[in-house]
Amino acid sequence: MELNLTRVDYFQVGLTSPRCLRVLPSGAPKNQQKVVVGDHDGMVQLFNMKHGEVQFGFRTDTPKSISRLELGGALGTVKDKVFVSSGNEVRGYTKKGKQFLGFDTNLTEEIKSMHISGSDLLVCGDYVYNHYHDCQDSNYYLAADMINDVITLPVEKMKYLVPVLACEDRLLRVMRDSEVLYSVELPSPPSTLQLFYNDGGENGDQLLYGTSDGKIGLVQLGRGSASHRWVCESGSSAGNASTLRHGGITCMDHHDMTGDGVRDLLVGRDDGSIEVFSYEDGDESEPVLRFSMACSESVTSVQGGVVGNAGYDEIVASTYTGWIFGVTSEPMDRHMTSESGVVHISQDSKHKIQRLRTEIDELQQRVLSERDQYQAATQSTFPGISAVPFFSVNDRMTLNRSDASYLLSLEVQTAIDNVLLQSDVPIDLLDVEKNSAVVSYSTCDPDVSKLVCERA
Repeated sequence: MELNLTRVDYFQVGLTSPRCLRVLPSGAPKNQQKVVVGDHDGMVQLFNMKHGEVQFGFRTDTPKSISRLELGGALGTVKDKVFVSSGNEVRGYTKKGKQFLGFDTNLTEEIKSMHISGSDLLVCGDYVYNHYHDCQDSNYYLAADMINDVITLPVEKMKYLVPVLACEDRLLRVMRDSEVLYSVELPSPPSTLQLFYNDGGENGDQLLYGTSDGKIGLVQLGRGSASHRWVCESGSSAGNASTLRHGGITCMDHHDMTGDGVRDLLVGRDDGSIEVFSYEDGDESEPVLRFSMACSESVTSVQGGVVGNAGYDEIVASTYTGWIFGVTSEPMDRHMTSESGVVHISQDSKHKIQRLRTEIDELQQRVLSERDQYQAATQSTFPGISAVPFFSVNDRMTLNRSDASYLLSLEVQTAIDNVLLQSDVPIDLLDVEKNSAVVSYSTCDPDVSKLVCERA
């Protein structure tokens, strides 16, 4: 079945970390759902769509940036409580915005990943894993390499807590209390974890992992060992595997986008790809790519739900720079009719166009006002300096094993005009198909091996 999905932008927040957006469950299928998102400004916002406009349920501030956002609740009940990690603190909010938890973990590291299972809280820094039960310290583990993600198998099906750590040394570490029960070796470093079908499958022991080089795999975790079910290397950049590299997996979710009653796999990548995979044979074989689209920046979260309009499934996504948008199954031309060559637009669409025009005019006025203020400041007799504002940089250096090269990725909030690359060891720059930059090499000091400037 071919999927026809269209992107619809909602609004923009601050910079976002991976998996800081969640869709709250609804009371009935196909009903509109609410979305909660946290950003680097420390803002937690819950919103829903009404008549094409964003309606905010609550907004609240935290002192530090949000590094992870999870939904939780008592075992066997609806997970509609919002938990966020900020620095080394975990806060909990109801869907009305009332804070009911403020827990200082006293960790020396800032929390990078988190998982909630009933009254069990699992948090990880770069190397340290901590397990809290009812906010009491229960278990602790110091990993040999960096921890990229943490998850537990569903307690409702397993009957006991099974934490799993995804570590940079290509291992999944299955924990029992404060010790490693066993490790599962993977083909590449895992970057994110997700339960199969969001519930671990029939027995609750199946776990999906995404890797930094774009692979997706399924493992079945037994009591003392694990078995690999399949590894999927195909994606939106599929082709000649020896020359093309898939973007790293940043987030995954499951939602029925094809309407066949079986939940599909939703994938977000750090190269801006959003993909939908269908399971042809359940867990017996790797999924088949059904839909793919590309954004201009890395995707940090994907969630399936019904947000824009009731009755239409969509993928709600966030990007590194904070854009929140939907990829919806709603036909965009359903608000338009054509008679005798004349196109008629619905009243809602007319209001939306008018609001966009008004917003553009306001932005243009703000730009002119700020420019005038800057010009006045530069001509002032008072001493001062003109400085470039600070921008957070999202940088990655990823190994491409097929040709033994490294891919350097740089991402900031604004457009990049120039990149100056200085190296004290000899390097070769390889050209790629989608490259549009102009590269110039400069003479450099004897203690510098290479000085390169790339212009966009």
